[in-house]
Amino acid sequence: MSGTFVGMPAFPPPAHPAFPKAAHEAVRNTTLRGNLRHATHTIRAKRAKAVAEVEDWAELREAGKRIKDHTLRHLDRYLEQVEESVTAAGGIVHWAADAAEANRIVTDLVKATGETEVVKVKSMATQEIGLNEALEAEGIRAYETDLAELIVQLGKDRPSHILVPAIHRNRGEIREIFEREMSEWGRPAPEGLTDTPAELAEAARLHLREKFLRAKVGISGANFVVAETGTLVVVESEGNGRMCLTLPETLISVVGIEKTVPTWRDLEVFLQTLPRSSTAERMNPYTSTWTGTTDGDGPSAFHLVLLDNGRTDTLADEVGRQALRCIRCSACLNVCPVYERAGGHAYGSVYPGPIGAILSPQLRGTGSEIDASLPYASSLCGACYEVCPVAIDIPEVLVHLRERVVQGGPAVREGNKVVLKPAKGHAAERAAMRAAQWAFTHPGALRAGQRLASRTRRFHPRTLPGPGRAWTGGRDLPAVPAEPFRDWWQRTHGGKEGGAK
Repeated sequence: MSGTFVGMPAFPPPAHPAFPKAAHEAVRNTTLRGNLRHATHTIRAKRAKAVAEVEDWAELREAGKRIKDHTLRHLDRYLEQVEESVTAAGGIVHWAADAAEANRIVTDLVKATGETEVVKVKSMATQEIGLNEALEAEGIRAYETDLAELIVQLGKDRPSHILVPAIHRNRGEIREIFEREMSEWGRPAPEGLTDTPAELAEAARLHLREKFLRAKVGISGANFVVAETGTLVVVESEGNGRMCLTLPETLISVVGIEKTVPTWRDLEVFLQTLPRSSTAERMNPYTSTWTGTTDGDGPSAFHLVLLDNGRTDTLADEVGRQALRCIRCSACLNVCPVYERAGGHAYGSVYPGPIGAILSPQLRGTGSEIDASLPYASSLCGACYEVCPVAIDIPEVLVHLRERVVQGGPAVREGNKVVLKPAKGHAAERAAMRAAQWAFTHPGALRAGQRLASRTRRFHPRTLPGPGRAWTGGRDLPAVPAEPFRDWWQRTHGGKEGGAK
């Protein structure tokens, strides 16, 4: 496996403002906030009910965590097994160190078929690397077939949710997009289209049907890759993905290396936890699996592109590597108070919400304005950790990444570990942390400072000056009590065992 060093972006970060600025604009959009609130609360309630049905949910969660951790510790061995198994089954494996290499491989494979159109299964990995844009630059048009992805593509929009990319759109907006844009991409929307879900779904089905029947090349990602057999797995709710996986003559799957699981028995755990955590279903309506090629059944040519793109470097970070456990269920987004109010676009990444706040800065580095701000896009309430089906401690990683940002220097690999190197950036914050460290290790000075703060409380400002404005710009400055806790304890418990010393 190969990749770039952490701190050096595996792919260019977007020209996007920092999260606070983007979120400030988003929260002023009342329609957006209404759409998000309705959708996330609905999904959240359904998920809680589905999970409550499983008596051994905690054990399944722990099993998923252990399987992922084991696989990541031995990822080199399992990836070699994937290559051997896929090759033995008639597939061809390609290794892509970064987005540019992955795009080049896929583009060349499509061009070799002579086709200028492809149909796509919903895929976070292909969005991550900007595959559609790369194909378009070479004269190849990619058609998204997932309903929500179709809405986003027709609307010239960006995904805002991992599971429901068009969660920021309501039915009226979707109807307008279909009426305005479908004719430019293929079959137009039916006359007199209303915003009822059944009519919108039927319009999408008719529009996509001709593309399924015409396409010779399909492109997918995968939820899992089973190393022992080289089997890829896609779970979905619509069936459009299965059409892409079975009808074309050539299938190209772009998959992050962390999607590997060792055995079918391991897969069993995730096929229980993923649907309940994502769509609140007991099982996915469509679970498609394919292993290489089979004469007379499905595509005659299969290519697997294993994508690194910063994952190897994330793996080297002992704290941050747990983000690679993610199975893309989106449960953390649906419980996050920050995501609910700001929406997915404010994160400036294909991975929004809490998981995006820890995954994107690791894959891309923290050198850009948006990536340096993402670890702060959280209240650290911990709700994301509580619902994660593989027990990713997102708050822990957020704090870890904040340290990296404050440190200011690059994170580089030394041996098998990632080490933060000091730099000149964030000097004021580092000075404040050093001052706090000194005060907490000198009780006399701390006591004197507390008493001074209490006696001068009437003169305290409501907001902080200088660098402190970043803190008080979004929250109230806590009022200093009239009496320090030490003095209150000594006054009320003085002389008793356990009193303050």
